[in-house]
Amino acid sequence: LAEPVSKDQILSGAEARIEQIRKGDARLIVLDAEGKPLPAGVELQIEQTRHQFLFGCNLFKLFSCRTPEDNAAYEKYFAELLNYATLPFYWWTYEPTADRNLDASTDRAIAWCREHNITTKGHPLAWNYVDPKWLPDDFFVAMELQMQRIDRAVKRFDPAILYWDVVNEATHYDRAECFKQSPKLSGAIRKMGVPAYIRQAFAAARKANPKANLIINDYRTDPAYEDLVLSKLVDESGKPMYDIIGIQSHMHSGYWGAEKTWKTCEYFARFKKPLHFTETTLVSGPKTDKGWESTPEGEAAQARDVVEFYTILFSHPSVEAITWWDFTDQGAWQSAPAGFLRTDMTPKPAYDELKKLIKNKWWTTVRIRSATDGRADFRGFYGQYVLKASVDGKPLSVLFELTQSATDPIRVQLE
Repeated sequence: LAEPVSKDQILSGAEARIEQIRKGDARLIVLDAEGKPLPAGVELQIEQTRHQFLFGCNLFKLFSCRTPEDNAAYEKYFAELLNYATLPFYWWTYEPTADRNLDASTDRAIAWCREHNITTKGHPLAWNYVDPKWLPDDFFVAMELQMQRIDRAVKRFDPAILYWDVVNEATHYDRAECFKQSPKLSGAIRKMGVPAYIRQAFAAARKANPKANLIINDYRTDPAYEDLVLSKLVDESGKPMYDIIGIQSHMHSGYWGAEKTWKTCEYFARFKKPLHFTETTLVSGPKTDKGWESTPEGEAAQARDVVEFYTILFSHPSVEAITWWDFTDQGAWQSAPAGFLRTDMTPKPAYDELKKLIKNKWWTTVRIRSATDGRADFRGFYGQYVLKASVDGKPLSVLFELTQSATDPIRVQLE
């Protein structure tokens, strides 16, 4: 496909790119309960149940909205739309004292995610934004405890959490608020240097779980991310120590637009690693002297921009995940109207429009009939499926997955 440069080219080519990179041809051999191929002519209902692409959001308000009814709405709307959840691991709140942690509440969130077939990610393992109150003054000891913290968390939640934002915002570790609120960790990083810090953190995470997907996360989308972090986060042989490049996209002051969004993807695609948009915000109202409220005009603009932004990212071959930041306006970062849900937990137009994309336009449901030898072919979005059929008046079903690596026919047995 031709490389798009203008907004019109980016958007007009999106559908063809999505068709090419997000869908595949499935060749099934459907067996009955006895293991024999279905005869020709049996009606098969094939329904997608989950995307391979990760559509996510932070899950910070799970079980902690204002009322039980609000909690129920949060759970319902989240599970109906998304398949990926970011769980909080901010060290200063996660371990308020050296002998207390939030493992129990994390276990509870993981159980909820498992119940709803939602993949989990931990965020962040290392970030010098606020020092835990109990951290000793000695820089060397503080950093040693930081590395132990990475080891402990990654091991403790294996295999429940296999995605981790290992280091957060290392490009600007030395900003004033970091030294004010996190003098010990910030001082330790200054002493050892950013390259040594990020390499040590990733080595600790890799050793703790070699199977984990390790993400470097930053809000810089300019060359500083490459110069200060990505080019340094390599082992002795020059091989990247990260698996995924995390790109924040908080757009509180306005939507990036199609060109910047595409250019950002192209810039970071050069590193030949998957891209995760880890923290995406588009607000639904302007900030005023009286506060920051959602407005009808703002909600319409948010919905329009969400559709464009997600379409562009879903059409870029390097992007594998988009995480929205925050799901509801209740307790949203900076008190911004950033949620898919309003403060009263009703969905905004952005929620409805995104659902039309994720669960309709980019979703596969087909009815076909089996051919000879139980063969059944269809084209669909990569992800998980359920196949249902009625054999001798008995309803049977089977789950299967359509992935890029499926070259041989997928044999599925109804039960």
